[in-house]
Amino acid sequence: MNKEQIAELLQNNHTQFIQQLQQLPDTDFCYASDGKWTAAQQLSHIAKSVTPVNMAMGLPKFIIKWKFGIANRSSRSYKELVEKYHVKLQEGGKASGRFIPAPVESAQKQKLLIQLTGLVTKLCHITLVHSEEALDKYILPHPLLGKLTLREMLYFTGYHVEHHRHLVTKGLESRRV
Repeated sequence: MNKEQIAELLQNNHTQFIQQLQQLPDTDFCYASDGKWTAAQQLSHIAKSVTPVNMAMGLPKFIIKWKFGIANRSSRSYKELVEKYHVKLQEGGKASGRFIPAPVESAQKQKLLIQLTGLVTKLCHITLVHSEEALDKYILPHPLLGKLTLREMLYFTGYHVEHHRHLVTKGLESRRV
């Protein structure tokens, strides 16, 4: 995928997630099944995940290189990155530390949706500013996947929200059974 396609992926997948949550009544937004996260916590988690990507992507390249280094391999494809993520999840990988959402009240819904919309808009803009070469040259650390090129981190961010959109759907389906 080129950077325009990545920006489109980011925008489309996050928009679908945001629209899904906007349509939920408060009872569904705050419902949790079997110790799983609520849709509200899924939203908080996604915002917590996009925030550092945004920040890192906005850093000057010399700082990214100094702090995290440069790639010693080619970027994985979107499909390869998603497969790696699934393997890590099957091995028991899960969110940790600052990425674990606290309980979220329904009163926070609009604020979080607006926050995520702004974060994604900014991330799409930053993505388009980078050169294709830079996306494959510079790396960032991922808490579960290790060192990822900027391109791979953007792939992950685009897929990650889709993964959580499906978790919301699955959690709410269990409620209706």
